[in-house]
Amino acid sequence: MNGVLLLNKPRGMTSHDCVMKIRRLLGTKKVGHTGTLDPDVDGVLPICVGSATKLVQFLTAETKEYIGEVTIGYSTTTEDATGALLERLPVSATFSSEQIDSVLREMIGTSEQVPPMYSAVKVDGKKLYEYARAGLEVERPQRVVTIFKLERISEIIHTDELVKFRFKVHGSKGIFIRTVAVTIGEKLGYPAHMSDLTRIASGNFKLTDCVTFKDIEKDDFDLLTIDVALADFPTVKVDTWIEKLIRNGVKLREEQISPPMKDGKFLIKSAQDGSPLSIHEWSEERQGYISVRGLF
Repeated sequence: MNGVLLLNKPRGMTSHDCVMKIRRLLGTKKVGHTGTLDPDVDGVLPICVGSATKLVQFLTAETKEYIGEVTIGYSTTTEDATGALLERLPVSATFSSEQIDSVLREMIGTSEQVPPMYSAVKVDGKKLYEYARAGLEVERPQRVVTIFKLERISEIIHTDELVKFRFKVHGSKGIFIRTVAVTIGEKLGYPAHMSDLTRIASGNFKLTDCVTFKDIEKDDFDLLTIDVALADFPTVKVDTWIEKLIRNGVKLREEQISPPMKDGKFLIKSAQDGSPLSIHEWSEERQGYISVRGLF
């Protein structure tokens, strides 16, 4: 069994839990996920099975979409609803839709983001949440992230000295939506946290295309082929002679790939049967195309 399984990850399970369960359900050890989702977050989690585990590093999408909820009025240690209370400030203001929508528009674009202490980002080889659980605070590396779209998708609820609303965000790889929620609160002058989150897309993989564990248990699912999973990759086809060179691990000369592919990784397929052969990239140092991953 080989291919990519689009899983609608349930809440209450880690990404690793999902991998272990799929190994058991499908009867194979060769299973890997393409990027973690926090236990309390549900939604799109692409899972590679069998020979498709070769694709794991290439299916970590550059962009992702989420639907979340921000609660304004108190912050938590984890920046989400699972953490301990950090700061409380009852909301005395009544925010208009124009005020909030203006803040959201202001946040669209590229900026630097500091990862939460409760995250899997590594500092000196150790995950930040390991420091946090030990009661240690360490300097966190800033990362550049981009918000392409951020919009409110619900009414604004003022209740119990709190303000809540739901939002939809389309962001770059590595963005923390928990921190987006905290920033919304900061810009409105109050502590805040992310109180709900669902990933609705990872690259071109959509939530509407995902299956549940119940579907898998009923054998009501399909795996995406390697071909389909890499549909977004620039692609070239090569003749049998070049295919032989690829299978033997030989560096390809510039003139052996047409059209030229010098702007990143690309997929090479066999012109004979269309099967995927490898992922290659141009090397200035070696002045040739080198294999990043064989797929045969």
